[in-house]
Amino acid sequence: MHVSVSSCRIEHMFESSDPAALLLQRMGSAARTEAQAAAQRLVAIADFMQLRLAEGGEDTEEWWVDATGAATVEIAAALGVSRGQAGAHVRYARALREQLPLLGERFLAGDVDEATFRAAAFRTGLILDDEILVGVDVILAKRAPRWGRLNRTALDARIDAIVAEVDLDAVRRREHRVADRGVTIEGIEHGLAYVTATVYATDAAAVSARLTELANTVCGDDPRTFAQRRADAMAALAVGAARMACHCRRDDCPAGGTGVTSAVVIHVVADQAALDGDRRGVAVTAGYEGVIPPEVVAELARDSRLRPVLHPGTAAEPECGYRPSRGLADFVRARDLTCRFPGCEVAAFDCDVDHTVPWSAGGGTHASNLKCLCRLHHLCKTFWGWRDEQSPDGTVLWTSPAGECYPTSPGSGEVFPALSVPTGPATPANAGGESGGDRTAMMPRRRQTRDKQQAADILAERHANRERRINPPPLHRCEEDYTYEETFLENRMREPEPPPPF
Repeated sequence: MHVSVSSCRIEHMFESSDPAALLLQRMGSAARTEAQAAAQRLVAIADFMQLRLAEGGEDTEEWWVDATGAATVEIAAALGVSRGQAGAHVRYARALREQLPLLGERFLAGDVDEATFRAAAFRTGLILDDEILVGVDVILAKRAPRWGRLNRTALDARIDAIVAEVDLDAVRRREHRVADRGVTIEGIEHGLAYVTATVYATDAAAVSARLTELANTVCGDDPRTFAQRRADAMAALAVGAARMACHCRRDDCPAGGTGVTSAVVIHVVADQAALDGDRRGVAVTAGYEGVIPPEVVAELARDSRLRPVLHPGTAAEPECGYRPSRGLADFVRARDLTCRFPGCEVAAFDCDVDHTVPWSAGGGTHASNLKCLCRLHHLCKTFWGWRDEQSPDGTVLWTSPAGECYPTSPGSGEVFPALSVPTGPATPANAGGESGGDRTAMMPRRRQTRDKQQAADILAERHANRERRINPPPLHRCEEDYTYEETFLENRMREPEPPPPF
């Protein structure tokens, strides 16, 4: 391994005087440096994880947010990435040190790129025999540097061929498109989104028939085309409505005019101009990147319940109890738009309203002391040593357990600047107020530790691979292909989100 690195450096001593050749050499050198930097990042992550797990790993294995999860949150904040991306870094850091150390050396030397190492780590993840894994690592460390930068399909095929030679049940396999069915939603311009679903053909036929049925529940004066009504029928389908809301605007609409109510609620934050259809208006909703055009907002407003969001000013609420009033909670959520933890994009209306200075410590129920936190990051603050300070304009300064600082600003700052107008200094809590925040907090528990769940996942996939190998399905019903799915690696929390312990 080290010989090839040295020889590579010797070759670069004899650089050409041709400008084009020099530029190509710079490209190659930059690519090698990029791979080395990515590998060094994983080394730092592995060292950090080792440090944090040594501090409290065993005692927290059954916690809903265990030591691994808490350390991953710190890594996400430091790298400025999502928790899911940070989790992937943690898994590959562990693979660099424990699973494929020889290939990891080639990665550190820049002989293989990050994509190759990640693919190898994933596709050898089902090997349980340590001796077999060592042998595969030796082969990969020898062959992978000669592969160059292959496309994902070719890279997966080469790695799978190596694994198949020694452990057929460890080859990552998927049952054609049936295993890949799912629904994806992608925002596009003008407040619209693509909804793409891969489902069973019979289910698709049922959805199509139901959309047509709903599209025909409006009266003949509805101005939309049939195609537009079928598209709008998706909303009625989602809430389980028996019919669509008619847009004819007639008081005597034979179709009934409005639709039915549902427990499904979609929150849209809009200014008055957007509600009036003024092109200068602004509106946003969780999960959609960008603003919703005013004409779309005005259309939505006709069939929606409108609730004003009022800036509370500088005064505290008269009752000043532990739980904020509905109006104050609405303001905080509209101001924040998302969870206020660094890098988190969970919608504010799906978050807890958290007291920055805890109620039990004298923190008042005031807009300057309230912010939105998703359940996971609320638990991290409560149990894992994160500290936060909040300014009257809604800015929150987070300090990690390691002492690193990360500021976050309210999501409405650029789209609704009026909501970020300072609300005045937070007032202390009333001594005789409701004691809802004083009860002793307890971390929710997992049903199964992270390591046990991962081991169960590996055994289940190996068993499925063996069953398909011994009893292959009929060819006309199943064709096997190989796919690289990083998301499979995620050690998901299978338990439902726990209730707040505070």
